Amino acid sequence: MATIVSYTARPRRTLQGLLLLFAVAIGVTAYALVGLGRFEEVPADLPVVAIGALVLAAALQVVVSLRAPYADPVILPLVVLLNMIGIAVISSVDSANLLYSDQETSVATRQMIWAVVGVILCVTVLALLRDHRWLRRYTWTFAAAGGILLLMPLVPGLGAERNGSRIWISIAGNSFQPAELAKIAFAVFFAGYLVSRRDTLALAGPKVLGVRLPRWSDFGPILVAWGFAMAVLVFETDLGTSLMFFGLFVAMLYVATDRLSWLIIGAVMFLPPAVFAATQMGHVRRRLTCWLDPLASENFDACGQVNAGLFGLANGGITGAGLGTGRPDVVPFAESDYIFTSMAEELGLVGAFAVLLLYLLLVQRALRAAVGISDGFGTLLAAGLGFVMALQVFVVVGGVTRVIPLTGLTLPFLAAGGSSLVCNWIIAGILVRLSDAARRPAARQLQGDLPAPGRRDAEVPA
Repeated sequence: MATIVSYTARPRRTLQGLLLLFAVAIGVTAYALVGLGRFEEVPADLPVVAIGALVLAAALQVVVSLRAPYADPVILPLVVLLNMIGIAVISSVDSANLLYSDQETSVATRQMIWAVVGVILCVTVLALLRDHRWLRRYTWTFAAAGGILLLMPLVPGLGAERNGSRIWISIAGNSFQPAELAKIAFAVFFAGYLVSRRDTLALAGPKVLGVRLPRWSDFGPILVAWGFAMAVLVFETDLGTSLMFFGLFVAMLYVATDRLSWLIIGAVMFLPPAVFAATQMGHVRRRLTCWLDPLASENFDACGQVNAGLFGLANGGITGAGLGTGRPDVVPFAESDYIFTSMAEELGLVGAFAVLLLYLLLVQRALRAAVGISDGFGTLLAAGLGFVMALQVFVVVGGVTRVIPLTGLTLPFLAAGGSSLVCNWIIAGILVRLSDAARRPAARQLQGDLPAPGRRDAEVPA
C-alpha cells in the first residue's frame, strides 16, 4: 500500500485574494485615468465601478475557496485584470466618440453588465460542476449542441449578416454570436471523443515523404471535422470561425496522439479552402489585399480601417499616448475588432507587450493544468481550451498588426461583445475546475475524490 509522506500542493487562497485585489486596483486606476486624460476629472461612476469590481472579486474568492480550494491562484486574477483593462479601453473609445464626434455611446456600460453576467456564470460553473469528468458522460450531447449552435445563424429570420459574414443571431433586438458557445461544446466533445479513440488514432500508418501518416481507416474523424469547418466557411462565409474549430480539433488530436503528422495533415487540408475563400469571397479577398499592400493608392480607401489601425499603433510609440488621450474614435470598430490597436495607442508598445504577457500566462496556466491532471479527458479539455484562447489572440493581434490577414475573431476578455465575454468567463470557470483537479494532493486522489496519478482514463463518476 502506498504511503503519502508529504503534500506538495497548497490551497494558496490568500495569494489568490491578494492578486484579485491587485487586479481590481489596476483596473479601477486605469478607468479613473481615462476620465482624467479625456475630461480632466474622475468619472462620476468610479465608486460604483470600484465597489462592483470588489464585490465580484470577493464572490469569486469565496466560491473558489469553498468549491475548488486547490485551484490555480493565478487564473482568475489574470482574467479579472484583462476584463477590467478592456473596460477601461472601451470607456476611452466611448469618451473619444463623445468629445470629438458628439456621439454618445454606452459600450463600456454594456460591457460592465456582461462582465457581471460572466462572473455569475463562472461562479455557477464552479458551484455545480464538482468534477469535470461528469462532462464526459454527455460527449455526444455536446456534439449535437455545438452543431446546432454553429448552424443557428443560417436559420431564416434568426440569423443576421454583418460585414459579409453570417455568424450572428438576433433575438428581441439583441445580437448573440452562438459560435462562442459552440467552441466550448466542441472542446468537450473533442476531448470525450478523442480520449476513447486515441490509441487507434496513434497507430502507425504508411510513411510518405518522410512523414508517418495515420492509417486510412482512421482518417474519418479529421474528414468530418474538415467537412464541418468547410460548411461554416461556405454557408456562413466566415474564415475565422472555421479556422478556429478546425484548428481546435487538430490541436487536440495532436495532444491525444502525440503525432506531428496530424498537424501537417491539418495544415495541408485547410490550405485549399483558404485559397478558395481568398479568391471567391469578396470580403475575404479584400482583407487579403489589405494585408498585402494597404497603403497603395488604389487600396488606400478600401483599406481605411487597416490603415487607421496602423497609424494608431504608430501614434502609441513605445510608452503610449496615455489612457484617455488617444484618438481611437478614428478607427472603425475600435472597441471590438480593433481593441488591441486602441489599447496599444494609449499604452504603447510596453503596454501591448504587457497585455500579451498576461495572455501568455493564462494559456501557460491552462497547459499546466493539462499536464498535471490525472485523466486523459481533463488533459485534452484543458489543452483544447488553452489552445483556442491562444489561437484567438494570435489571429486577432496578427491581423491588426498585418502579420496575417484580418479575420472576424474577438480578443478574449478584452474586446467588446457580450457573447464573447460571457463564454470566455465560462471557460475560465472550467479551467479553474480543471486546475483544482490537477493540484489536489495525491492522498485525496487515492481516497477516491479523483483518479490517482497514472490512471489517465479513470471511470466517469456516477
